[in-house]
Amino acid sequence: MSAIEGPGAAVARITGRTVRSERRLSGAVCEVGLDGGRLVVAKRADEPGAVQAEAAGLRWLAGAGSVRVPNVLGNDGRWLVTDLVPQGRATARAAEEFGRELAALHAAGADGFGAPPPGGPVDAYIGLAPMRNQPGTDWPHWYAEHRVLPYLRAAVDRGTVRPAEAAVVERVCERLPELAGPAEPPARLHGDLWNGNVLWGADGHAWLIDPAAHGGHRETDLAMLDLFGCPHLGAVLDGYRQVAPLADGRRKRTGLHQLFPLLVHAVLFGRGYAEQALAAARAALVA
Repeated sequence: MSAIEGPGAAVARITGRTVRSERRLSGAVCEVGLDGGRLVVAKRADEPGAVQAEAAGLRWLAGAGSVRVPNVLGNDGRWLVTDLVPQGRATARAAEEFGRELAALHAAGADGFGAPPPGGPVDAYIGLAPMRNQPGTDWPHWYAEHRVLPYLRAAVDRGTVRPAEAAVVERVCERLPELAGPAEPPARLHGDLWNGNVLWGADGHAWLIDPAAHGGHRETDLAMLDLFGCPHLGAVLDGYRQVAPLADGRRKRTGLHQLFPLLVHAVLFGRGYAEQALAAARAALVA
């Protein structure tokens, strides 16, 4: 059996540059220094589709010309190499600017709800969980079929959600056409927009990493920022509304959009997230 290729060797092969240093940032992510002092990030995935999806997602987000994302230097079936983003601190000014940029990203649109980025696979990932980018034309039905129900079934199969509890989420899915608010065109989503995927750069701007990009409803990205916390979230929303007003009742719909990430986390991380998902479903039915 051949040895597993290390990050330095992978970066040298993909970029054609001489590697001078390596520093592990997490289990699958390493900072690699190149000749000339350039720092890059090498990220390894066990599933080839995950690397392809992330690389395509970063390029698609960059193509909107709004949000800042690291430049993709190369990728293969196992490794993704991007520029490193030097980090600073979050400020209200940067957050408001980020809100405006996020609104412009969403407005760049997508070919349909669930549409993958150009060159991205249908079978993609959100974090460590498989995520199928199967396009649809109607957000409530697409969201129920391809985002909520697959993870609900997986959570039930794993015993994280009890079978009797699943009914409340299924009821939300049945009522989504009336609960979803005004119809909107497909937005270009980051798709996994929790605080850890928003880097506050040393340049004073926000940068986005680790997308699960697809066409979706713009309130889904905003709901995930709200769910897992974001510095200066009020300023982000203020900036967003300067560019793209939000439909009335958005706050009441936040739980609907949080069902998807909460159920993904229930599948990956257990019962605590399942209880949050069930609470969000119950709240949505009485909103």
